[in-house]
Amino acid sequence: MKHRITHIVLLLTAACNLAAQTLVSGIVSDGKEPLAGANVFIIGTIDGCLTDSLGRFSFATSVAGEVTLKATFIGYEDYTLTADAGQLADLTIRMTERSATISEVVVTASTFSFGKGDSFKTMDALDVVMAGNSCGDIVAALQTLPGTQKVGEDGKLYVRGGAHDECQTFVNGMHVLVPYSTNTENTAVRGRFSPFLFKGINFSLGGYGGEYGQALSAVLPMETTDAATSDKFGVSASLVDWNIGGTKACQSSSLSFNAALTSTGLYDRLFSQRYDFTRPYRKLSGEAQYKKEFLTAGVLKSYVGYDLTSVGLHTGNRSLSLKEHNIYANVTHRTPIGRGCSLFAGVANSTVFNDIDNARTAGDHYHNFRNEVHLKAEVRKVCSDVLKLSAGAEDYLRNSSLSYDAYRYQLDYNILAAHADVQWRVVPRLFLNMSARAELMESSWLLMPRATLSYIPNQRLQFSLVAGRYSQTAEDDYLAMSHLALSQSTADHAIFSMQYRSQSTLLRIEPYWKKYRHLPLLVEGVYQSSGYGTSRGVDVFLEDHSLSKRLATTLSYSFNDSERLCLDYPELRTPDYVSRHNLRLTAKYAIGKVIVGLSESYASGRHFPAGTTPHYNSVDVNLTYLLSPKIIVYTSLNNVFGRTNIFRYDTNGTPVVPSRDRFLYIGIFVSLKNNKAYDISNF
Repeated sequence: MKHRITHIVLLLTAACNLAAQTLVSGIVSDGKEPLAGANVFIIGTIDGCLTDSLGRFSFATSVAGEVTLKATFIGYEDYTLTADAGQLADLTIRMTERSATISEVVVTASTFSFGKGDSFKTMDALDVVMAGNSCGDIVAALQTLPGTQKVGEDGKLYVRGGAHDECQTFVNGMHVLVPYSTNTENTAVRGRFSPFLFKGINFSLGGYGGEYGQALSAVLPMETTDAATSDKFGVSASLVDWNIGGTKACQSSSLSFNAALTSTGLYDRLFSQRYDFTRPYRKLSGEAQYKKEFLTAGVLKSYVGYDLTSVGLHTGNRSLSLKEHNIYANVTHRTPIGRGCSLFAGVANSTVFNDIDNARTAGDHYHNFRNEVHLKAEVRKVCSDVLKLSAGAEDYLRNSSLSYDAYRYQLDYNILAAHADVQWRVVPRLFLNMSARAELMESSWLLMPRATLSYIPNQRLQFSLVAGRYSQTAEDDYLAMSHLALSQSTADHAIFSMQYRSQSTLLRIEPYWKKYRHLPLLVEGVYQSSGYGTSRGVDVFLEDHSLSKRLATTLSYSFNDSERLCLDYPELRTPDYVSRHNLRLTAKYAIGKVIVGLSESYASGRHFPAGTTPHYNSVDVNLTYLLSPKIIVYTSLNNVFGRTNIFRYDTNGTPVVPSRDRFLYIGIFVSLKNNKAYDISNF
């Protein structure tokens, strides 16, 4: 009888509890689609649940009276509702997408970002090394992107109808005077820097902000890696280059070194080529870095690099002999200074010595010295979620000298500049970036306004309008001949950008227009700032990973229509480095430990006084094999079908062709200090 009474009491208690509980239910959506996985709960209790695949939720609560219901979902503003518990049935909750703060928004107009910081990795250091036609060269890898021109006789970056010197390189925000190695005429050069040196590369094809100057067409800013957390040591070897490097990591700093020797001597003996080299191409390189991270969140970075390049070539009745010393160093410090502000300060020095014997005629000697000191300071402040400001000043101090037979010049000048940038979220999906840059050279001021208006309706789409003015001084040779009378050349950019990004696809379409003014023009034997020109076209880039998990494909197409009257051009015409159509197709397929790559490059003919060249075409293949966790073997063959491409015609109408039609590269990369095969590097 006693047990029966106990059971009855328990049943009555449970019944009373059930009677006291209230059912909370409803559906959560964004107004268009249900949101699965949203968290719905009553504040101050443990009562709640997650929505199902249809956005529905249902749970019971014993709390009576007025309560506050809350719903949360990643990427959306929190939703709250205060009401009597008995009124929380069959609710319809509509959540609003959270507006990105100004610090979270990345405007991608006319810029390709590479590295581990990019959520959709288009290219990182491994991709540069394994690209079918790059052989580990950053510059060659970037030429697979739209907007670049194929100029095989020198291999430099030509962007959207601009000459190669209109694209400027920056390392940690500091200018690099000469970013290429040197070589004989009509032979492709390589970029000076290893791809493993950098954690981020932002290649801007135009329309960049006020921070960057002295670049008419494009900028290539590259950020070096942070302080290493573990020791590294590695080696690599191929038929043309040998490398050794390492890093010693401390608690909050690291010291790195790298040494490399490039020589075509062995390769020239194994494979025939057209040119008569009296001394094979050789480059001895050394690099060192020190990085320090402070408890105040400040970061100090320093870099120094040295290249010694030499080559000899028998051409005509002379034996050309070339030697170049190229030294680059920079030190930068970035630190917070309170109240949402940060300070950046940096100094860089570039020095280049170039000596050529028998440069034009037997017995002559050419000597050129160039030096630049770049000083820069900038303050950045995040004012709020909708406003960010920056302002800075910099100075380029340049001097150069040249002697060739009886001709001499000595040149000294500086360019003082200041800029201010405002990034503003006008409304939740509309962003405006306004900047102004002012430059002073030889008592002449130049003001350059720039603006970007971007509409980002969702995480997949982005539309931008970009406009601005950009400037650059003429080459030192022309400045010296005009006695510094040439004003800065300017280019006005107008760009429309549309980008679509999904989990497996990236599509970008960008029509653009540029107008050049004040280009150097030879008039009656004197250079004047009266040249002009236009460049217009459209770039299309498509990268896709949806066909197969193992297959990555890209399509890059550029159309460019350019005309200029500059230098010694007798009339307005298309520059000889411009090809109207450029197309690149690439595919990379992974099979276990093997990665196979295939690429196709096409460029329409280029116009010269002696005629138009045939189109350029090259099919390249490469294969990467992970021999062990610490060893990777890489091989590539450029121009598989052996087509003899004509790069240009010289003044006599003679076709200029490459030294060899095919190039075979076989390299082995070994890590001796860790378990990552491509972490051999040095940095």
